[in-house]
Amino acid sequence: MSYPQSGCKGFCATCSCDHYLHQGTSLQHAFALMQSLSEQHRIDFETPLSAADPDCATAWLFGEARGKMFGILECRDKDGRTIVLKAFSGQYKTKWMVQGWVPPLFDPDEYDRINIPAEREIKHLTWLIEKGHSENRKELMDERRLLSQKLMQDIHSLYRLHNFKGESATLHEAFILPKGLPTGVGDCCAPKLLNFAAKNGLTPIGISEFYWGKQNKSKTRKLGSFYPSCQDKCEPILGFLLCGLRR
Repeated sequence: MSYPQSGCKGFCATCSCDHYLHQGTSLQHAFALMQSLSEQHRIDFETPLSAADPDCATAWLFGEARGKMFGILECRDKDGRTIVLKAFSGQYKTKWMVQGWVPPLFDPDEYDRINIPAEREIKHLTWLIEKGHSENRKELMDERRLLSQKLMQDIHSLYRLHNFKGESATLHEAFILPKGLPTGVGDCCAPKLLNFAAKNGLTPIGISEFYWGKQNKSKTRKLGSFYPSCQDKCEPILGFLLCGLRR
């Protein structure tokens, strides 16, 4: 039986070429993760079942969430031992951090410090707009738009990307396309996994990303299927993240 390759690649502006990381033997670890998700029905595997967090249950993926991407990165440490990292895309419900999974590319506490008050103000402006004061509706909508744009800029400024040459960069510095940063850039599995490996002196040897949960509305993602890293959000930063990788 053959399976689609789910490696990752990206163009590196410094080297003027594509850098690649193929699936390698990471597939076996991806299937082991699928089995754990299927049998345990949760993602907080390292927590005793009696203390499991209801927000970490996989039932969410088969309901309102309509699934999520998961990733496995097989690495070698400096002593040649195999290290297997795992990641989920974005947040799991409202959680950026779950024990046993790699963290995001920013400090979640700093994210909350910036995001919570801004989101509260945006929701208040939305309430005022929907309340229907027509005389100042446009002004309120302009204020909300500017506040949303500022919030996104402030959040993007928190991200730090690390590669295998020992370099670090912001999202704006690493993103190679001239267009603005898309929503969710840097939150997918491959960037999380590669960033963690680079920061911790690990050498990646294979990556697999798969979808788990209810089929998405566009029917482009199916339960248990493998997919390469996305072109619009991941590839424009993967060239930087993969730079310096020698296997």
